[in-house]
Amino acid sequence: MLFFRDRPMGTSFWQRFRTAPEGFTVVREQDDYWAFHVVSGAERIFDLYVALLNEYRATVSVVIDDGHAHRAWKGDACPAAAVRDAVAPLRALLVAPGGVELTVFTEDDQVTLNPMLEMFIYSHSERWTKVLEGKGLTEQRLVRTRSWRAGRRDLAPAPELSDAVAAVARALGLAPA
Repeated sequence: MLFFRDRPMGTSFWQRFRTAPEGFTVVREQDDYWAFHVVSGAERIFDLYVALLNEYRATVSVVIDDGHAHRAWKGDACPAAAVRDAVAPLRALLVAPGGVELTVFTEDDQVTLNPMLEMFIYSHSERWTKVLEGKGLTEQRLVRTRSWRAGRRDLAPAPELSDAVAAVARALGLAPA
């Protein structure tokens, strides 16, 4: 007897239990302030985050918060390309457990990957709509957040991930926050 599967094996845990398709919402908070909420599978959202770092051309400020090790770092005037190159190798370690918040910002824009692997963008312009659409995402009226939330105290230690995050902080010259 042959069984057919409607999902390929190897689909990530995050993607399998996702309650809504990928996409983003845009909220205009004030005349010159826009908030974007982006959701997708863990691997895709991390790849999108790294790709969006290409939108920064000069220097950026960085904040990294490792919820597993309860450590945080921050720094200013980091070259945007160096941040992208330092963060990209975290993909393999970060997409399964989450628990690390990565924030890159300038005076005009902020892109944050939160510990639940959802992305938030805050900006003084609506330019991110076109950027996200160019990455294959569609604007939706509502995207669902994760149906569960782990508190900071609920995160299990992830020594390999925490060591890699600390190495990124050292490579970028970030100071403990």
